[in-house]
Amino acid sequence: MLLSVKDVHVHYNKIAALRGVSIDIEDGDFVTLIGSNGAGKSTTLRAISGLESPSSGEIEFGGNPIHRLSPDRILKLGIAQVPEGRRVFKDLSVWENLRLGAFTRRDERAIRRDLDSVFHHFPRLEERSGQQARTLSGGEQQMLAIGRALMSSPTLLLLDEPSLGLAPIVVEEIAKILVDINRQGVAVVLVEQNADLALDLARHGYVLETGRISLEGPANQLADNEHVKTAYLGI
Repeated sequence: MLLSVKDVHVHYNKIAALRGVSIDIEDGDFVTLIGSNGAGKSTTLRAISGLESPSSGEIEFGGNPIHRLSPDRILKLGIAQVPEGRRVFKDLSVWENLRLGAFTRRDERAIRRDLDSVFHHFPRLEERSGQQARTLSGGEQQMLAIGRALMSSPTLLLLDEPSLGLAPIVVEEIAKILVDINRQGVAVVLVEQNADLALDLARHGYVLETGRISLEGPANQLADNEHVKTAYLGI
């Protein structure tokens, strides 16, 4: 098992954001978390990446507990997160943003190889490598945020709402790239408000409602579930 989230509870002051969430991720898996706003999807990712500390429960990565580790140590272990809203360093160039993604690494040859791989996935980033990130379109900034995460050479990639605010043609392009990244062996956990897209891309899915897992199963079966159709797919 690559990642195991076991009965995790997270509180913001006295308000429970997660209420006993349990999730398993296999090596090379593609998993999605769907649910309404405030259901706990982003909090789940933040707990995995160390940005939120569980009140109780455990999170294991490669069989080792990580729920008390700092975010930088979790990143070094191989978990990278692409946050909601992209959050690129807008005053830095595309190239500088990508190099910052590799700040925990010292293997220059491997860093150069991964930079070439990012440019292969996102050729527009190579074309704009000298530009300030603020000059990029929203879609290009999202590509940069994903590329920056890949520069840490992750085993597990967490993505929070990557399609938010983007044109459908850009969303389709990014979706294809995520599938390609996953095929190369990187496990993906996708939080996505566009449930139809998420269930189409993923192999397994979890439905979060008010901080709890209400449903889970193969993504294609969830897409056929009547509750999911009504609540999340607009059918």
